[in-house]
This record gives sequence, structure tokens and C-alpha cells, in this order.
Amino acid sequence: MQLLDGKLVSETLLADIARQVEELRSAGKKAPHLAAILVGTDPASETYVASKVKTCKQIGFQSTEIRLSADTPEEEVLEYIRSFNSNTDIDGILVQLPLPRHIDEQKVIDTIDPKKDVDGFHPVNVGKMVIGQPTFISATPNGIMLMLQHYGIDTAGKHCVVIGRSNIVGTPMSILLSRNTNPGNCTVTLAHSRTQNLKELCLQADIIVAAIGRPAFVTADMVKDGAIVIDVGINRIEDAGRKSGFRLVGDVDFDAISRKASWITPVPGGVGKMTICALMYNTLQACKARQSLTY
Repeated sequence: MQLLDGKLVSETLLADIARQVEELRSAGKKAPHLAAILVGTDPASETYVASKVKTCKQIGFQSTEIRLSADTPEEEVLEYIRSFNSNTDIDGILVQLPLPRHIDEQKVIDTIDPKKDVDGFHPVNVGKMVIGQPTFISATPNGIMLMLQHYGIDTAGKHCVVIGRSNIVGTPMSILLSRNTNPGNCTVTLAHSRTQNLKELCLQADIIVAAIGRPAFVTADMVKDGAIVIDVGINRIEDAGRKSGFRLVGDVDFDAISRKASWITPVPGGVGKMTICALMYNTLQACKARQSLTY
């Protein structure tokens, strides 16, 4: 078993982004500027946003962080987005999901300027991704592709089972892996919680991408020897032995499956790190595009 170490890969890629930022500055250009909006006090969301802001500082990006209470009216959130859309200094906009129930997530996503939608969620960018045009690709699937590329994982002709059909991870992941690209050229089965023969499908898989949001959902008896297992899940479970009272686990039973897999991502330190890295790449791309530079 070998680790697909997202922490290690992201450090390498972020160093490259920092180098490109320095080149922009040396050429008299502005550094990328990422604006983030967090509504409410969801602990996981607060952690993600804080990590993104910290990464911006680390690689030389500017960042703006707007924190709003959970009862903030939807229109106020939309007004912040519109102001960021019209701000020529801001290159990328992200609104941390999930949002409180009274706010329409799709309306929020639709309001973001597609040219600043570095999360890759806007229908314009999703559509371009589907037909293979250059665009912002959703950060988690793109981060996984970058990680596979870094490790030189041969995916051509492999059968991949993606568990989870969300618009953020599962669906775009299935499209990217099926493309005539490297990584890519997989035969992909997109499964979900209602797939009746899920265990049998997984046992046929050369690659499993678990993105269903259930702790240890994928068990060792679902994985064939030598499979590549990519765990997108980040779940908090109670752990009285820890000061925080909880620990993070993925969607796969890491301890048992690591004895069978050829490659596997850890949680934490796997896909999550790559998600932030891919978000920074999108923001850099947005900045360069706005300055009419080649990228």
C-alpha cells in the first residue's frame, strides 16, 4: 500500500503557484485576490475558510473574508456577491457551502460572475466542463486529478466506481475520469446510496472514489486487492479520548482497506489538501485571464 499524500503534493503545487505569483509581481502585475463569504458558524465551514485564507497568505494572494451571522437575509448575501462581481481588484469569489436553509444555494451560485467562480459551480462553468472547454473545474474533482497526475497513476482503461452523485464532487468526477485525457480514459460507473448491487460493482472496480458523506461506508469486503481508493469524505465522529471530543474519518474504512489497496488517500491529509490547492490554481488562472496573460 502506498499513500496518495495530498499534503505532500499540495506543498509542491502551492510552491509553484507562489513562484508564479512572484513572477506577476516582478512584471508589475497585481497578485491574485480571493474573496470568501461564510454565513453561519458551522465548525467544518469555519475550518475550511480559515485554511483557505491562511493558504492565500502563504502563497502571496490577497484575500477578503466576510463572515455573516446564520440569520443574515438572502438578499444581503447576494449584495455582497454583486459588489465582489463589480470589484475589478477581486479575481475569485467563493461562498462556503452549505448555507443556512433560508438561503437558496443555487441562486447564490447563479449570482456569482462565471469569470470569478473559482469554485466551478456556476452552470456556465459546469456546462463548459461537461463539453471539455477550458473553464474553472470544481476544486475537489480537479484536486483529485492533479494528485493522480502527480503520482503518475495510470488510469487508462481502468474501471472506476464513483460513489456519490453530487454536483460538487461525484458527477464532475465521473465526467473528468471518463474523458480522453491523462488522467482519464476510465470506464466509469456513477453509483449512489440507492444503487442495489453496490458491493458487486465496487469489487469490479480498479479505482473507487468515495464521496457519499457516511463514515466508513466503504468496507474492506467491497474492495478488491490492488484497487486504488480515493476517499473524499470528511466526517466528524465522537472520540472521548481526544481533547476536541471528536476525530475526523473518511467514507472508507482506512485501516482495513489499506491492507488491500495499492494506493489510498488518508483522512485528513488527502483530498482536502488538494481541494484547497485546486481552488488556488483556479484563482491564479482567473487573475491571469483578467490581466490578459497566457496561462
